[in-house]
Amino acid sequence: MTAGVTGAGWMRQGDAAGAPRGPYAEHDPRRTPTEVAINRLVLWNIDLTLVDVAIVTRDAYVDAFRMVTGRPLVKLAPALGRPDSEIIFETLAVNGIAVEDHHLPRFLDALAVCFAERRGRLAKDGRALPGAKDALKAVSRLDGAVQSVLTGTIKSNAVHKLKAFGLDKWVDVEVGGYGEEVYPKATLLQVAQGRAKARYGAVFTAGNTVLIGDSTRDVQAAKIGGAAMIGVASGRSTAAELREAGAGIVLSDLSNPSEVVAAVARLTTPADRTAP
Repeated sequence: MTAGVTGAGWMRQGDAAGAPRGPYAEHDPRRTPTEVAINRLVLWNIDLTLVDVAIVTRDAYVDAFRMVTGRPLVKLAPALGRPDSEIIFETLAVNGIAVEDHHLPRFLDALAVCFAERRGRLAKDGRALPGAKDALKAVSRLDGAVQSVLTGTIKSNAVHKLKAFGLDKWVDVEVGGYGEEVYPKATLLQVAQGRAKARYGAVFTAGNTVLIGDSTRDVQAAKIGGAAMIGVASGRSTAAELREAGAGIVLSDLSNPSEVVAAVARLTTPADRTAP
């Protein structure tokens, strides 16, 4: 089932194929085809918030580096919540490659190919973090919520990560922000808000946008970019570090879906349905 925009801030279930996916598509049989006001934007970080596929990612980087440079990878720059574009630049530099204009697009293309070749390993060598699927499903039932991602991963690889664990059905990937876009994460958050506005007709601001992530970098992006922040102490940063950085709510993990929904509801307010 697909969903399409039928007016400012509104989504109709069951519209023509190819229209934007609505937040209730395909997963809640209790809902009948109807119109739902879209007035909350929930952006998820992927790695170490929803999934852990570090082994597969590293292997893809190793092959991509060799494809682009013709040399073996000696050292991979640490992720640290950074976008793939930033990791690529540093990885080239620490391995003694003089970076030229063509390196980034070639590396991004190679990374997409190498990761796709390994997508069958994701469920075997990686894992969805506890509660991730149930949390996404529960938030999707919150009236007016549309979910997407704000991730350092390039878009094609982000989709593979979500699909490998059955998480994609609750996410509108078309309004997310991704690692091939050379913006600071805070700016990328604003890009995602703009995409959501164009797709759903509502204005998304700090009052009705929430970012859910595991690192203090995510918290900084939310504060600068204009979103509330739910920190999840499942990855790079401790609960204390997330609180100190300014997260509005900090959860130990995603294992309690009701707790996640309550946090999203508390930090967001309905948007005006009419875009200016």
